[in-house]
Amino acid sequence: MEAINALGRRKTSVARVYLSAGAGSFTVNGKDMKVYFPTLMLQNDINRPFELTNTVGQFDIKANIDGGGVSGQADALKLAISRALVKHNAELKPALKVESLLTRDPRMVERKKPGQKKARKRFQFVKR
Repeated sequence: MEAINALGRRKTSVARVYLSAGAGSFTVNGKDMKVYFPTLMLQNDINRPFELTNTVGQFDIKANIDGGGVSGQADALKLAISRALVKHNAELKPALKVESLLTRDPRMVERKKPGQKKARKRFQFVKR
């Protein structure tokens, strides 16, 4: 099996995943996943697609992540892994779709508008 690549995005983070058959090694930007994402909550979140599809330890994953913060990067990686699993085996799609792991979260930071302090906050109004 050759490597299957998939893309995942969240906020300003972009994750590119290369999934290939193997023993379960997981590298993110050249580091081990547990080193790159030290918190257990993020690790569990990233491994969720494998747990739902009963494919834990069946694939080697190499991921390149760029932009954003730690949480956004983890969500982008989770989406990319889910898409790669569906590319590998289309029968896994219903299980992932029920848990909404194939849905791209469209929420982005709203831009700052001119004449205001932030995106929605305004300067204090002076009546007199």
